[in-house]
Amino acid sequence: MNFDLELQELSGTFSVADVVAAMALSFVLSTLIGLVYRYTHRNVSYSQSYVQTLVIVGMIVALIMLVVGSNLARAFSLVGALSVVRFRNAVKETRDVGFIFMAMAIGMACGARFYTLAAVGAVVICAVVLVMFKFNWFALNVQRQVVKVQVPAGEDYTPQIRDVLIKYTSEFELVSTETIRGGALNEVFYTVRLKKGAEPGDLVSALQERTSGQRVTVLTGYDTTDL
Repeated sequence: MNFDLELQELSGTFSVADVVAAMALSFVLSTLIGLVYRYTHRNVSYSQSYVQTLVIVGMIVALIMLVVGSNLARAFSLVGALSVVRFRNAVKETRDVGFIFMAMAIGMACGARFYTLAAVGAVVICAVVLVMFKFNWFALNVQRQVVKVQVPAGEDYTPQIRDVLIKYTSEFELVSTETIRGGALNEVFYTVRLKKGAEPGDLVSALQERTSGQRVTVLTGYDTTDL
């Protein structure tokens, strides 16, 4: 019985130059995407691992596209193989999903050897992201504060608190009320929006005057006034 052990080379559909060009361009463009993400990131949840993953994803998708080519059988085989992968890390920000799709799209374009499309697409989308970051597009200029007021238990201080809030805020809403220190004090939480020109310190002082000097805290999105 004869066994044919000859290996068949299937990479004739693309040259070494195609592979190098696709991988190199996907690396460069994915790195550009990562740099734009890092520059435009605002919150404290920045992850170096996530940015590195963007670069890796772009290159991997480019390699997958080279493998698949125009062969539908390979495409369905890869879909079946990748469907068993489960990702359990929650994406912290919605925009992070957009950057993942951008890296994948650029990788697909590079792997399909649409080099001009990949380069132009990456540059244009990154430019749009930078413009939105620079001019703070779609920002909702509404800054709300959380007011925490401690009052002695057994007496209703709601009218006094409301009078102060009406004076210093344009809107307010009671969030919760709870007892602390074994029931000796009530702690009341409000969400408020300060009127234009009103300062958190003025609100704190006015509330303390109405609540027998009890502790009052105003929490904002940027700092805390605690007297």
